Amino acid sequence: MFFTTFLKGSSFLCTMNSKIVSFRRGRHTQYDNQMILKVENVSSREDAQKLVGKAVEWTAEGKNKTTIKGKIASAHGNKGAVRAIFERGMPGQSLTSSVIIN
Repeated sequence: MFFTTFLKGSSFLCTMNSKIVSFRRGRHTQYDNQMILKVENVSSREDAQKLVGKAVEWTAEGKNKTTIKGKIASAHGNKGAVRAIFERGMPGQSLTSSVIIN
């Protein structure tokens, strides 16, 4: 897995990059605060299960830099995607943008 490490206080903090693929949805409904994420260098369900419970953070582009936080709830499918639940609904502009996993 690809980790970016940097010093925060006296300990190292590992972060991973991921991309928002889609809203979690069904045939007739769309859950605005639940997103499907594809994590870099994660290609199996077993690797995705290790990320459950980690915090995620999306920062909006533009001058206001709004940040929406959430956490990874479960793996999604067999190819390493995960389902993240955010504090509030995500805007449509967040699709295909990057998310940081702490």
